Amino acid sequence: MTDKTITLGRLQFRATDGLILSAFAFFTLLAILYHSRVEGWWILALKNVGMAFLYITLNGFSGRLEEGFWKFFLRMAAVMIAYAYLFEAVDKLQLILHGRWFDETVLRMEHSVFGVQPTLWLERFISKPLTEWMMFAYVMYLPLCLTICTLIHRLRGPLALEDYFFMLGLSNILCDLGFILFPVAGPIPHMGSKYTVPLQGYVWTWFGEAIRLHAHFIGGSIPSPHCANATVMWIMAYRYLRPSFWILLPVVLSLYVSTVYGRYHYVIDAAAGVAVAFLSVALAPALMRGWDRIAGRRADAGRDATSFAE
Repeated sequence: MTDKTITLGRLQFRATDGLILSAFAFFTLLAILYHSRVEGWWILALKNVGMAFLYITLNGFSGRLEEGFWKFFLRMAAVMIAYAYLFEAVDKLQLILHGRWFDETVLRMEHSVFGVQPTLWLERFISKPLTEWMMFAYVMYLPLCLTICTLIHRLRGPLALEDYFFMLGLSNILCDLGFILFPVAGPIPHMGSKYTVPLQGYVWTWFGEAIRLHAHFIGGSIPSPHCANATVMWIMAYRYLRPSFWILLPVVLSLYVSTVYGRYHYVIDAAAGVAVAFLSVALAPALMRGWDRIAGRRADAGRDATSFAE
């Protein structure tokens, strides 16, 4: 991970900041360019600008603090809020290119591979204990994300934390772009009436259904952000917290299955999510080198300006 920064006034921007602010700018530009296809496009554009300002403000406060809990907390809060918001912000942009959902294409592809529709086929295995475990694996995604973040910072330091943030951000943004390039409504919105066995469980099942009801929207399916980000967390655990990689093994593998079992995603969504995670790992070094070149040129320009003034 690069430690180079770009300074603008009293603010310093890292590679992760460049990634996040570029995403804000790009999705705002899409809302403006395709305004005739985006309901409330100007509200979305203003919200994007407001959230970008909030992100910069939180990081500004974090940058003024000495290394410690509050510096870490504000940095983590800014990054995680930005990723969560970008997921929601892409909702109204999903149909700007194609104007329709591609669920039937996905169903035909899966049937050609499996001979069945996997989310329907899994109904024969549904039970309360299994549903509870699957929902536990699905819901633990957010606590795991924050826990790994905290452990990496505590045990490996700020630079490793930035590596985690950047990889997670790249994975999230690639998923957001996927929602626009290949919009898929998802199993429940597209064929919810075909499910005949209810998903019944206990506490974790309640949480899983609450997430479905209050945090999800139609679409946001392919690639699966759950599978993409869980894979990134797993890779980062291997890189920085090796023992936890093996501890997470049953949870992450169960999480992959839970996205299909819980009718959140198709199998193709989950596979695409895992692929996006590895694509993020492959692309990250080149993007960081690009950031280093930009930061280096700005630093050189700043030194030249100072020399000329003297």
